[in-house]
Amino acid sequence: MTDDQLRDTGHSQTLARRGLSRRQLLAGAGIAAGAAGLLPAPARAQSKPPARPTGHVIIGFSQEPTVFNPLMPHIEVDQGVYWNLFSPLWMADQTGEIVAQLAAEIPTVANGGLSSDGMSWRVKLRPGVTWHDGKPFTAEDVKFSFDLLNNPKFRAWSRTGYELMQDIKVESPTEISWKLSKPFAPFMSILCWTFMVPAHILGKAADPNTAPFNNAPVGTGAFMWKERVPGDHITLAANPHFFGTGPYLEQIIFKYIPDLTVMFTQFQTGAIDYIGLQGITADHYGQAKKLADRNVVVGPAPFIESITLNLSKPQFREREVREALYYGMDNKSIIEQIYYGLPKPTSTYLPTQSWAFNPHVAPHEYDPAKAKAMLDAAGWKPGANGIREKNGVRLSFQNSTTAGNHVREQAQQLLQQNWSDIGVEMKIKNMPPAVIWGDYFNKSQYDSVMIGEDFMTGPDPDVSPYFLSTAIPAKGGSGQNTMEYVNPEVDKLLQAGATTFDRAARQKDYWQAAELIRHDLPQLPIFQYATVEGTRKGLIGYAPSVYVSVNTWNVNTWYWAS
Repeated sequence: MTDDQLRDTGHSQTLARRGLSRRQLLAGAGIAAGAAGLLPAPARAQSKPPARPTGHVIIGFSQEPTVFNPLMPHIEVDQGVYWNLFSPLWMADQTGEIVAQLAAEIPTVANGGLSSDGMSWRVKLRPGVTWHDGKPFTAEDVKFSFDLLNNPKFRAWSRTGYELMQDIKVESPTEISWKLSKPFAPFMSILCWTFMVPAHILGKAADPNTAPFNNAPVGTGAFMWKERVPGDHITLAANPHFFGTGPYLEQIIFKYIPDLTVMFTQFQTGAIDYIGLQGITADHYGQAKKLADRNVVVGPAPFIESITLNLSKPQFREREVREALYYGMDNKSIIEQIYYGLPKPTSTYLPTQSWAFNPHVAPHEYDPAKAKAMLDAAGWKPGANGIREKNGVRLSFQNSTTAGNHVREQAQQLLQQNWSDIGVEMKIKNMPPAVIWGDYFNKSQYDSVMIGEDFMTGPDPDVSPYFLSTAIPAKGGSGQNTMEYVNPEVDKLLQAGATTFDRAARQKDYWQAAELIRHDLPQLPIFQYATVEGTRKGLIGYAPSVYVSVNTWNVNTWYWAS
């Protein structure tokens, strides 16, 4: 069967998605075996989910998932896989409502699962859940997962909230309890993103950081690990014993295509069924929305596009330099000329949909004359080739992003000219995703990066993992503060906001923190994403959400219209 036979007729669509051998499936997908406010879901066709898993979906990602232990440091694309392999105790649905997963019910004061002060927890687990290898899921696995996150020898993705847990007790195979050392309001939301791992496998590993499990994961999710071809794709197979709804698909295939133009072409031709995460670039939106057999939607996403600065670098240690760079950045041209006006400008890190978004944060202002005057006043004088210098330090730095993202590369070139005009040299050094978002980013080896980040924790606006001074990985902290940002007042405000359940008080603390971070500018926000994503017509169940980092959170409910 050729690629042409698998493309855009209704009959060939059915053949491409049902009943093919592995060899035919991979060939039809263009995969060489062994080769390197919320939007509503699309209207449901008059069809029902299949009685048993049928067909497959090819998901196009611009970055390659590389971390398969969900408790280790990872990025958003990795989470796209986790939602299908693993399960949390509960999760936030498309509306932001928290719904039970591995838990039998959400703990509340009313049902006795939560004390009135929020410090004592008792969670009942769903009975009869099994791991992909057939072993029963129990409270021992929950305890093991929490203990692992607090193990100082383990490279945890975060310890925020988990470090407060005390007296973790297995009450029975289906019940677990713990206490918190102090109230912590975001903890319910943190657990929305905390995927459980198997004690009977990882508990036997000499070093969980390098365990074989990390490359052959076993979870409780709707799909099971089947195959990974590094540099090309991951295949997951339906879990016939999944505890929840579905799965309705026999297989899902994550296909990585770093060149966004190539990925869009494959979406056009039918080689991929869903184009997500980075999505369809703005310059292709006009073309995409005219495709007759595709559903293309534009909606808000939680990601904030910014230039993130490494404050340990001498070029960025002075606030005046960072502010001058922000004045020298032509955000309006980036949004209108490169992103076709789709995203909305922002000068802060929370999406407008968050209840803690501060609308009073000072907006960005493009004023190169003010930028020059500020650098002059700070003692940064033009040197060789017009590049400013001070105390032997040239105002020159590298900026990096994902290689193959042509839209970001255009934005980089515009910024390069913007900052050259004020006497600042920006050198572009882009890298493959697996390189840049590994140690280079996580251990603060970069000068600056152009990145889109989701700072929320599920539906909660706590940003402690990103801005607390104790969350700097390069300094032994556990978190995502790769900027190495330190402000004791921000620490106090974030800690205060996290230890009260009074939303008005939390909002006040978070508003103040947002104003301080805007003043300090450890990052230079550009816009909140307006993500353009697309699915092949006939694919039912896709549901974009601002409460997750990637919209493969509910693939268990996807199916092909009959």
